[in-house]
Amino acid sequence: MAISEKGLQQLQESLSSETKSSAGDKHETGRAMIQLEREQLGNQLANIEAEKEIILKIDPSSKSQIIGLGAVVLTSQHHYFIATSIGKIRINNTDYYALSLESPIGQLLSGKRVGDKFVFRNQEIEILEVL
Repeated sequence: MAISEKGLQQLQESLSSETKSSAGDKHETGRAMIQLEREQLGNQLANIEAEKEIILKIDPSSKSQIIGLGAVVLTSQHHYFIATSIGKIRINNTDYYALSLESPIGQLLSGKRVGDKFVFRNQEIEILEVL
């Protein structure tokens, strides 16, 4: 988030410092490219903010036997953290896959409990533990 905000600030400074030169078209192209980059960073920042809001909704003290937002799920194949789709996280030499409820596996896990099974990529996977 801090990197995106700093990038936006630098782009704004670049845009502000652009002065009209005799190059005309070159100047306009430079401004357009800066504006495009600014939009991309703005979108990236909005996505980060949305993910942050999802994470802030998780109550770490809440325990549920039903898989939902904030659950840590141990299966016969992998370990998952249901939050936002940020990929693999390594904690104490154990890999966890952080994924959203909207992801394909998140949808398969949602509402399930220990002992339930689901099929993903033609493989049956059992839910061993929900933390």
